[in-house]
Amino acid sequence: MPLKLMYITNNENIALIAEKYGVDRIWIDLETLGKEKRQKNYDSVKSHHSIEDLSKIRPLLTTSDLMVRVNPWNEQSEEEIEAVIEAGAQIVMLPMWTCPDEVEKFIRAVDGRAKTNLLLETVGAENCLDEVLKLQGIDEIHIGLNDLHIQYKLKFMFELLANGTVDRICNKIKDAGIPYGFGGVARIGCGDVPAELVISEHYRLGSTIAILSRSFCDVTKYSDYADIDRIFEAEMKKIRDCEAKAISYSNSQFLENRNAFVKTVEKVVARRIEE
Repeated sequence: MPLKLMYITNNENIALIAEKYGVDRIWIDLETLGKEKRQKNYDSVKSHHSIEDLSKIRPLLTTSDLMVRVNPWNEQSEEEIEAVIEAGAQIVMLPMWTCPDEVEKFIRAVDGRAKTNLLLETVGAENCLDEVLKLQGIDEIHIGLNDLHIQYKLKFMFELLANGTVDRICNKIKDAGIPYGFGGVARIGCGDVPAELVISEHYRLGSTIAILSRSFCDVTKYSDYADIDRIFEAEMKKIRDCEAKAISYSNSQFLENRNAFVKTVEKVVARRIEE
């Protein structure tokens, strides 16, 4: 089964372009609490979306699901979750959770009205994962490499995949029978680590979900929707073609690709240490 690919946008035209070329989820990002401070000096995506964006985009989608990342659990979370579900959220993602109690409250607030996605991106979340996996009502878990690598004080987010951390987490989630994914993918042949190596790792680990990274289509660089349309058409086909190969890889091919992945990550880390 192909990866469920997610793309972050609150622009109706871009959402429809993404849907047209097979993006499975349009992602509205409402997370703001603590994000600027956590990711200061990091080249990460900081969105400025609103609940109104849900009401605007949801009626337009026919094949893609609408996913919403809310804020980390806080005193206003129940109210926020009510609002996003009322506005049409089909999947609600909880970021920066650190304990089973927050997850339980989140599941209770959603109350089966949308799918639940836990964004595992803290050391606390990793440490309590065994206990969290015993809870009922978790539909998916996504491993957030950006914040998690910051918490581990690593130089590069893909170190978590190279050093076995993601393997360890994925194996636990797999044993619990819950769908999972991690990180994002760029264009085939592009990025610090070529997307084809990252996709191979997704298939090796049984991942079913991935984010299309900002570099897949950085819309801030284009003023014409026709250009964005052409990029999505060409690059989505390349990703799906790459997946069609990965699905039939042998264990030796996965190992060969993993070795290439690890060596590439090591080169990136060495370069960043020198900077």
